[in-house]
Amino acid sequence: MTLAPQLTSSRAVAPSRDASRTLVATGVNHALHDGYTDLIYVLLPVLQAEFGLGYVALGLLRTLYSGTMAALQIPAGHLGQVLGARNVLVLGTLLSAVGYTVAGASGGLLGLCVGLALGGAGSSTQHPLASAVIARTYGRSARGPLGTYNFTGDLGKASLPPLVGLLLTLLSWRMALWVVAGMGVVVALGVGLLLPRDSTSPAELPGKATTAMEPQRTGTVRTGFWLLVAIGMLDNAARPAFLLYLPFLLQEKGAALTTVGLALSLVFVGGALGKAVCGRLGERLGVTTTVIATEAGTALAILAVIALPLAPVLLLLPVLGLMLNGTSSVLYGTVPDLAPGGRVERAFAVFYTCTLGGSALAIPLLYGRLGDAVGPSWAAAAGAVTALVVVPIMLVLSTHLAKRATVQQPLPR
Repeated sequence: MTLAPQLTSSRAVAPSRDASRTLVATGVNHALHDGYTDLIYVLLPVLQAEFGLGYVALGLLRTLYSGTMAALQIPAGHLGQVLGARNVLVLGTLLSAVGYTVAGASGGLLGLCVGLALGGAGSSTQHPLASAVIARTYGRSARGPLGTYNFTGDLGKASLPPLVGLLLTLLSWRMALWVVAGMGVVVALGVGLLLPRDSTSPAELPGKATTAMEPQRTGTVRTGFWLLVAIGMLDNAARPAFLLYLPFLLQEKGAALTTVGLALSLVFVGGALGKAVCGRLGERLGVTTTVIATEAGTALAILAVIALPLAPVLLLLPVLGLMLNGTSSVLYGTVPDLAPGGRVERAFAVFYTCTLGGSALAIPLLYGRLGDAVGPSWAAAAGAVTALVVVPIMLVLSTHLAKRATVQQPLPR
């Protein structure tokens, strides 16, 4: 008897009640943390008036939260292996709530910075650990649920910042932060109640996964994983590289500011739908077909936005948003398949660190400078080229995915 068939069968089916509770808990948690990450955009004008900050300082405040979150993904994955994913998810959400409590209670800029750093540290836990919990719970059927989980983050981005904007008309900004901090405490309690207590599997611990997965050809899996990371970095760079210049492209076509706001909403609505749909498409059509279709479609749609007049561009933007964001759900769903040594938490942590960090560096250092040099149209076209670069890398990765599928087949007894 071999270990490979046992591993496959144990991961193929999850109890439906536990699976549903897991997806609800991680989805609500994802919505909260993504909302926490983006609500600072609403606060920036208030903070500028409060502390007399320039635009560079405001940008640094934004980076303080997101940068801390990106830098601590891998340590959060390690902590999840020691304390359990469920416990660390609860503690991380509480820490983010504490961060916004500190930021609201701060009497000066230093306290605000400390609060934002604490919030980013807490948010670093949810991407790698929640993704790994879903992958483990659903097994080989995880691609669709991971897409749903990915979609819930967009719900948080779409709901929490506007809520804070409304609170700012009724309360001081400090009290508004205390309200959202209270929401974090409620969500943390919900995660603790809903997530199954056995959400960390012994198979995730170092030393055990490698034994069970020896037939998978570790070198092939590692190469495939890093190809997947490269695709994720390119996809995550192409998206903001285009969105950075979309308002300027629209203004060149005669769009008013209200039309620019509508256009961005159309992209985001399509993007949320893409995250929900493309994970399921990856299950039906296959990873390679789906990724190539979405990236090639993204490139063509970006070029069409550059070339077409305003009216057809507005009609095209939801479709562009679907493809622009949809690839990420397919990539997230592939991480467990290529996790080196079967260490899913660490694989997700590395993936998120590289994709988020790479995008944060590429936008100001590469695409920002390119826009200054050649203008928004050519810089947006560079985003289309970035998306197309994914295609040949995906074709190479497909051979590794095929080998991975072969070694996952039950071995003869």
